[in-house]
Amino acid sequence: MIPCPAAFIVSGHLALGFGFRASQDRISPEPPAPNRESRLCNVFIDEAKIHVAAGAGGNGCVAFRRERSVPRGGPSGGDGGHGGSVYLESTQHLNTLLKFRYNREFAAERGGYGEGSNRHGQDGSDLTIQVPVGTVVFDEPTGEKVFDFDAACRRFLAAQGGRGGRGNARFATSTHQAPRKAEPGAPAEERTLRLELKLLADVGLVGFPNVGKSTLISRLSAARPRIADYPFTTLEPHLGVVALDPERTFVMTDLPGLIAGAHLGRGLGTRFLKHVERTRLLLHLIDVAEQSGRDPVDDYRVILKELESFSLTVASKPMLLVASRVDAAGEGYRLIALREFCRELGKPLYEISSVTGEGLGELKQATWAMLEQIPRPSPVPSGAGPSPETDTTAAGEP
Repeated sequence: MIPCPAAFIVSGHLALGFGFRASQDRISPEPPAPNRESRLCNVFIDEAKIHVAAGAGGNGCVAFRRERSVPRGGPSGGDGGHGGSVYLESTQHLNTLLKFRYNREFAAERGGYGEGSNRHGQDGSDLTIQVPVGTVVFDEPTGEKVFDFDAACRRFLAAQGGRGGRGNARFATSTHQAPRKAEPGAPAEERTLRLELKLLADVGLVGFPNVGKSTLISRLSAARPRIADYPFTTLEPHLGVVALDPERTFVMTDLPGLIAGAHLGRGLGTRFLKHVERTRLLLHLIDVAEQSGRDPVDDYRVILKELESFSLTVASKPMLLVASRVDAAGEGYRLIALREFCRELGKPLYEISSVTGEGLGELKQATWAMLEQIPRPSPVPSGAGPSPETDTTAAGEP
């Protein structure tokens, strides 16, 4: 008889192997277990708190030469090594602060102890922590902003390593030729920092939920946010590069929708509005579809009020008004009312349909023309730390 590997009987059926479950008279494969790594890769984390500790300096050594041919050789204790420093460095290869969700403690190596024969202790290695471009660093106890990574390859000294202590050979003088003292290494600097990510984009999309922001960015760029016919489909910002031609491009970000009372915490609140603080232009999408059931003029006023409640700086940014979903406008009463309102404000209205593509080309050209008139912001001066250029301070040379 030939043995049957891993065979068992379920409701009169012979099942081979594993990974099956019985449901009455059927055998269906088990659903695949969710991949934890794939779930984490889709998480957008824009705030984190970390603790950084530099390395302490190594202690100096008390030693004397004891060689057969060198009587009374004198002190020979070496200095301790300098402790390693902790640096933060911006990189374009990261786009969230996810890496700091579970790893929040960072420490550099301490300096080695000095040894006899005037041997210097080994310097501790520096620790470089990479953060995404757009990260703002705050000192947690005081709330002071200490650095702003508004460009790639910028470096910030977060914690300075301790200086190594001097050995007894450093204390020898003509009148005190056999000192028996040495310095301990300097203690390490420790800090608790709060990291806040603000995406770098030229254009920000704002508006009520389900007005077509995600569909628009998916039509204008290669971004593929989740799109569905219910509110709050977008739960995190998305970036997309919009290209008019190879030499004219700009970055657009799609933000979760706002509702009345968002500044009081309703809906998703205004938490994600910080990502438009760096944008130069806002596109306000207003739904004119017949089935929306809202007044487009009231929508404009509600969103503007929420922007003002969050930040007057954000509310005062240049803004283009966009009538979205004109393909579903029906009789067009909402669209006509919005046109009249924009005429009273003296602002142009761009009518688009992301489904049919109507008006998208004109909107891209108008957006680019506005961006050409708005100067790019100058780098934000940092309140502390090294200069905006790459820091070249050697470890242990405070």
